[in-house]
Amino acid sequence: MTNRLHNGPPDPIDEALAPFGDTITEAEGWLDGTAVETEGQMNAVDALIKDVKAARKAVEAAEESEAKPIYDAWKAAKERYKPTLTDLDRIVKGLVATVDTFKRKLAAEKEAKRKEAERLAWEETRKAQESARQAAANDIEAQRQAAAAMEAAEAAQRAAKAAANDGVKGMRTVTLYDVTDHRALLHWIAKHDRDSVTAFIDEWARKNHKENQNAEGLRVWTEKQAF
Repeated sequence: MTNRLHNGPPDPIDEALAPFGDTITEAEGWLDGTAVETEGQMNAVDALIKDVKAARKAVEAAEESEAKPIYDAWKAAKERYKPTLTDLDRIVKGLVATVDTFKRKLAAEKEAKRKEAERLAWEETRKAQESARQAAANDIEAQRQAAAAMEAAEAAQRAAKAAANDGVKGMRTVTLYDVTDHRALLHWIAKHDRDSVTAFIDEWARKNHKENQNAEGLRVWTEKQAF
């Protein structure tokens, strides 16, 4: 149970565990799958529990001694950068707000153009298909009209595609929501996603069972357990 590098300085973990080596070895010997059966065995194990907890406390102290300066330096660096990053975020937020109204208006206009271009494309395509059906193979003028109609349909389709690609930069689609009836939504979730409701109830009971021992559907009791 060593973390010492060859020819390196003593490892704090090794130093913290050094006084407890025999204790840990003895404790591991007890962990062979056999349960305690006598009071004497119980007292021996209780003494080991106390000593292993002391070993853990010593390792925690070593960890704190080694990690705290690093953590404090990390926190100090984060705090030093935080005001500048926060102010840059504030500036970006303000700029976004400045262009938001115009971008919404422009996006709505472009969407209207896209829909109209799409409608025209479908209409020209329908006309081209109809002309092709009606044009006799031996009627050159009808064939020429059908070809012209198809070219017009293809041009309309290209225009619709261009309109679809002509969006406003710096915008994204956001899905919003509003709970209009909490009771109705709770019933819906209970019906369609029972696991989520169960998980919420279990977590609520874990956090609040001591203060709400008389809650309906909740049983609270005490018992003695080893620790």
